[in-house]
Amino acid sequence: MKMKKQPMIPETDGFFGTYYPNQQPSDRAMILMLGDSSDDRLAESGAKWVHGIGCHALTMSPDKKDYGHHNYPLERFGAAIRFLRGRGIKKIGIAGASTTGMLALAAASYYPEITLTIALSPSDFIMEGFYQDGKDGMRERPGDNESSVSWRGEPLPYLPFAYRHPEYWQKIQEESRAGRDMIASRKLFDESERKHPLQEKEMIKVENIKGRIVFVGAEDDVLWDTCRYIRRMEERLGEKPHDSTYLSLIYEHGTHFVFPESMLRIMLPFGGDLLPRLFRAGREFPAECRAVREDIDRHLRDEIRQL
Repeated sequence: MKMKKQPMIPETDGFFGTYYPNQQPSDRAMILMLGDSSDDRLAESGAKWVHGIGCHALTMSPDKKDYGHHNYPLERFGAAIRFLRGRGIKKIGIAGASTTGMLALAAASYYPEITLTIALSPSDFIMEGFYQDGKDGMRERPGDNESSVSWRGEPLPYLPFAYRHPEYWQKIQEESRAGRDMIASRKLFDESERKHPLQEKEMIKVENIKGRIVFVGAEDDVLWDTCRYIRRMEERLGEKPHDSTYLSLIYEHGTHFVFPESMLRIMLPFGGDLLPRLFRAGREFPAECRAVREDIDRHLRDEIRQL
């Protein structure tokens, strides 16, 4: 059955996204940031998956068919929350993966109305802004002194990338070829921290997040060392007063794509293993990666049911 959907645009709604109301009554909703657009296959698959757990779904993205993040206004999440409240939603969760895992944590640290935060393969710091506009034949490039997110019109402090355009993408290509991965940038991020040791102002204030936080990551992630970042967030929560509880799901295998298995099956019904196989670890340890995704599936379903 085709899902109902309502497109949202910043000019009239305050944010770019798509609302997928569940046909079953519910006072719970998940804000999802998956895929390159709020209505692409991955986003719709996430919405269907959330519907199966009894929630409405609101997918968000910076723009139409754009995964670049540069000065993305956190105020858009305030507009999204008001939209959901206006539809009788009482409990709001948020989930993001990769760069949007960072974004989910950042948004939840500003908006206490979010009481479940799921961050898949996140960083614990604000990244520098980047574009995916194909400039000079490069798939991705850093912005010009831009943060990935902004607040009240000002860019948030960020970790600068170690390299500028076009060397930035050339280094990613070099690392990807060396590891036989679709994309790899772990060395780039390690070098970025070496050149610019992280400062407190660049760290995500996870202690401000309310309710429940779920961190998910795999040691074999080749985009960045997400497990180290998760452990630093655990340490931060251990040192600072906070009004939340958290669950860390850290695995040896799983690749950067630590999606719930049943969500992947919705997206790729004839090949749920295809996406992880874009990474060498996914090809070398397919059974282990699948077992990890199945475990993540069980945990995340339980967490969302308790929202």
